[in-house]
Amino acid sequence: MGQGHQGRRGPDREVTRTVPELRDVTDRSELRAALDGDIAVRPQSAHGDRRAGPGLLPDGTAIYDSGVIIEFLQELAASAALVPASGPARYAALTQATLADGITDAALLLVYEKRFRDPGTQSERWLDHQRGKIARALATFEAAPPDPAKTDIVAIALCCALAYLDWRRPVNWREDHPRLTAWLAAFAGHEPAFERTRAPNA
Repeated sequence: MGQGHQGRRGPDREVTRTVPELRDVTDRSELRAALDGDIAVRPQSAHGDRRAGPGLLPDGTAIYDSGVIIEFLQELAASAALVPASGPARYAALTQATLADGITDAALLLVYEKRFRDPGTQSERWLDHQRGKIARALATFEAAPPDPAKTDIVAIALCCALAYLDWRRPVNWREDHPRLTAWLAAFAGHEPAFERTRAPNA
């Protein structure tokens, strides 16, 4: 049975908090146990805070990245509800989830640039580059939002990315993306796990 790290709240940890709460998988006690405990796996990850691994396999091997954690939890649940098992649908879902993760990655870089650099050393060119990544990804999802009644790897990655934008506010995204705003509200209504795991004041 895997174990998990209950560390500081962060974008990847939002995903791994949300997945075990999902209606389709919470009947498996292993899913909750997989994220219980207080094991310091962060030093084993080269990815830093964004992709710090909150999970350990039964043999002590650390697993990193929200996508890997989701695959692990799905295997425990013996279900293909979160990620299609094969074929074009699988790769389409993984691609869209990666696009949503890109929003979170760029948002975190915006937050860190201002958190760890003095105002005089911050790069406005770098900040604009990250804002551009977020804007392009949001535009893609605004043009074709996912099905709000479907909880899968795409919806999980996207709702966590948008919740992170609401929480840390590196950009103001809602006004220019009405369809995506409506999607998030509809998805939150469909999936109670979203509100249960949402960051305070997000």
